[in-house]
Amino acid sequence: MLLAVSMTLELAGFVNIETCATGEEALERLEATPFAALFLDMLMPGLSGHALLENVVRRFPGLPVIMLTAVNELEVAVSFMQQGAFDYLVKPVDATRLVTSAKRALERFRIQAENERLRTYLLSDHLEQPEVFASIVSRDPAIRALCQYIEAVSRSAMPVLITGETGVGKELFARAVHDSSGRSGEFVAVNVAGLDDSLFSDTLFGHERGSFTGAVGSRAGLIERAQGGTLFLDEIGNLAPQSQVKLLRLLQEGEYYAIGDDRPRQSDARVVAATLEDLEAGQRDGHFRKDLYYRLQTHHVKIPPLRERKGDLALLTASFLASAARRLDKPVPTVPAELQVLLENYPFPGNVRELEAMIYDALTVHKGGVLSTQSFRAKIGLSRSPTGETSSAPLSFPEPLPGLKELEDSLIAEALRRAQGNQRIAAEMLGLSRRALNNRLSRR
Repeated sequence: MLLAVSMTLELAGFVNIETCATGEEALERLEATPFAALFLDMLMPGLSGHALLENVVRRFPGLPVIMLTAVNELEVAVSFMQQGAFDYLVKPVDATRLVTSAKRALERFRIQAENERLRTYLLSDHLEQPEVFASIVSRDPAIRALCQYIEAVSRSAMPVLITGETGVGKELFARAVHDSSGRSGEFVAVNVAGLDDSLFSDTLFGHERGSFTGAVGSRAGLIERAQGGTLFLDEIGNLAPQSQVKLLRLLQEGEYYAIGDDRPRQSDARVVAATLEDLEAGQRDGHFRKDLYYRLQTHHVKIPPLRERKGDLALLTASFLASAARRLDKPVPTVPAELQVLLENYPFPGNVRELEAMIYDALTVHKGGVLSTQSFRAKIGLSRSPTGETSSAPLSFPEPLPGLKELEDSLIAEALRRAQGNQRIAAEMLGLSRRALNNRLSRR
C-alpha cells in the first residue's frame, strides 16, 4: 500500500515523498522535519491510525491529514472529520482521487503558511531582504507596504497578479517577487500582447518535430526554461480567449501540452502576470475568463501611480540623474529648486518611465552648470488640469456670486500655493506673463 501510494504521487509530479511503516516512526519524522501533508492508513502495526491522528492534530495543528481506510461508511468519515482529518479515501484508492486530494491538501497548507507569513510581515515594519527591492526607489508608505506583502507571499507557488498604469514599474515588482522567492530557476519574461493562440502556444509550450509546416526540429518553450523559476507574462489582459484556456490549465493542473505532443508535461514554474487593463471589468463583459481572473489574482499587487506618491519625486529625480550621468559620461548637474515645483504640478500620465525619459533628455542636451528646466517645461505644459486632461465640468460658485476682483485674487492665490510661491511657475499656470502677474499682485 505504501509503495502504491508513493509511486502514484511521484508519477503525478510530487517530490520529497517519505514513507513510514509505523505510527511511532511517523511521529519521529514529523518532529524532525516539517511536512506539507500526511497520508495515514488506519491499519498499522503499533500505534493505531485513530491514535496517531489524535496526536498529529494536537501536536502539529494545520498539517492536512488524509485518512486511508477500507471502511466505506458515513459514520467513519464523520468520525475522522470530527477528529480533525482533512480528507479520507477508501481502499483500494483511486489514483485520480488520491492525486486530487493531495493537491487540495498542499494548497491548503500553502495558504495557511502564506497567511501566517503575511500576518507576521504586516505586524512588523521591516524587510528581511531589503537588497531585493533596491531597484524600487521609493520612501512612500504604500510602496513599502507592497514590498512587505511581496516578501510575505513570495515563497508561495500560487500566481501573482500585478496591476497598475503604464510606466509604474510592473516588471521591477515582478522581479522582486522572483528574487525574494528563493527559487533556483530563471526569471523568464514574455510580452503576450499581440500573440495569437498559435504563437502563444509555440512560444510558451514549444513544439515537436513535424507538428506544423516548418517545424524541422523539436523546440522547448519558455515554460521549460522557467522550470524551477518564474514565468512573467506581461500584458496578460490582451491574451486571446483560446490561450486563456491553456493558461488556466497550466495554473490549475501544473500541466501543458507542446504543439504536436499529446502527452501532458509537468511544470513547477511560478506564474506572475501583469496588466494595465481592468481585468475585473474584462471578466464582467466577457473579454477575460472569470475562472482565470480569480485564479490569477490569488495574490494581487496594485502599484499606485506616481501622481499619488509625489513625495518620491525628489528621490527618483536624484536616482535618474545619477544613472543618466553614468550612461552619458557626464557629471551630475545642480538641480534648480523650481524643477521640483514643476514636477509636482504635473500628473505624469506615463508615470515613473515618463519621468526617467524627461531627465535623460534634459541631461543629454545639458552643457554644464545648473540643469535647465526648458526641456521639462516643453513637455509638461502647465496649462493642463491636475488629471492631465482639460476639464469640461462646470465651475461651481458660492452664493452670492463673487465679483471679478475676488475671483481673480482667489485664482492667483491658488496658483501661488501650487507653485509654492514661485511667481514664474504661477504665471505659466495662469497663462500670464510674469510681468502681468506682478502687475496684478501690486494692485492687491
